[in-house]
Amino acid sequence: MAKRAFLIVLDSFGIGEEPDADKFGDVGANTLGSISKSPNFNTPNLKKLGMFNIEGVTCGEKEAAPVGSFARLRERSNGKDTTIGHWEIAGVTSADPLPTYPDGFPREVLDPFEEQTGRKVVCNKPYSGTQVLDDYGEHHMKTGDLIVYTSADSVFQVAAHEDVVPVEELYRYCEIARNILKGKHAVGRVIARPFVGEPGAFKRTSRRHDFSIKPPRKTVLDYIKDSGKECISIGKIFDIFAEQGLTESNRTVSNDDGMDKLMQMQGRDFDGLCFLNLVDFDMAYGHRRNVDAYAQAATDFDGQIAAFMKGMRPDDLLIITADHGCDPAYTKHTDHTREYVPMLAYGPSVKAGVDLGTRYGFCDIAATVAEHLGVKADIEGNSFLSEISK
Repeated sequence: MAKRAFLIVLDSFGIGEEPDADKFGDVGANTLGSISKSPNFNTPNLKKLGMFNIEGVTCGEKEAAPVGSFARLRERSNGKDTTIGHWEIAGVTSADPLPTYPDGFPREVLDPFEEQTGRKVVCNKPYSGTQVLDDYGEHHMKTGDLIVYTSADSVFQVAAHEDVVPVEELYRYCEIARNILKGKHAVGRVIARPFVGEPGAFKRTSRRHDFSIKPPRKTVLDYIKDSGKECISIGKIFDIFAEQGLTESNRTVSNDDGMDKLMQMQGRDFDGLCFLNLVDFDMAYGHRRNVDAYAQAATDFDGQIAAFMKGMRPDDLLIITADHGCDPAYTKHTDHTREYVPMLAYGPSVKAGVDLGTRYGFCDIAATVAEHLGVKADIEGNSFLSEISK
């Protein structure tokens, strides 16, 4: 019998610091706690699912009779970035962190990059993605030099104005970088950051593209695809997994677009997984330290997920989670934060109000999805399906 699983990642929706947050410079971080203080925050449906009943969550009001099952997940992997977080959600943990470059990239990386692209590089240091345009955008437009920068995450980012470097050419440059950044320099993602506008009013466009390192081994996505079932991505999942393990991909330009596509997918007959990432929480609001906009995005999602829940079929499984934190009120930096993430499970065949406590590993989600779909998968994680099934 055909079964469907819907997995939604609220990108950066952390729920409080993990025990080792001090090693990542993130003591005191709490994304959910911060946005819950905003007047824009109103999430009655997440409340009904059990968000505020999760162990360790002290904000919000607990639901007397949650309609979903819930857990707090602690990351096994040594990192707090998008790539490692999603790999772990898909059943692959990473003991070694991906390389980061707090002092910029060495010449052994930049020299071949400049030679193969035919363009010089400027900046080459950790930088805010919007501030870097203010500080280097005009220079780029005058010289054609590429703006290369990084962050606390394992990323090599290349920004270029669409009138100076056509987007497809920027993508080609990023593919060159991806081929250079191997071995000890195998960063998690090379990111194309096209922008438009004039000095003083530059704006990044929605044509960002991530060129990710491939997972070190098969993820649950590969096993689902290999079993003959569908594995459908919405949003940046396609980029994060370097196209691996997917039978169909759907790009998005916003959270709202992602939820629209999810609703469309719900009305379609398929047998397998639909995997959605909502990146605006992280990219547009977390990193930009916009608490009220982050809270409003949570409120918007809350209304949209209520409509989705009403349309679920008898054998559908919905899981809502996150890949790391990005506390928009955190004052020590503007990067991701090492936090627990929520796990909310719902469906006609899912028990109401099962408190799974704190589980060690985002990978338990992968194991649960595989079991729900009847797919044998040699991945990490322990399924909680039997604990939540009616």
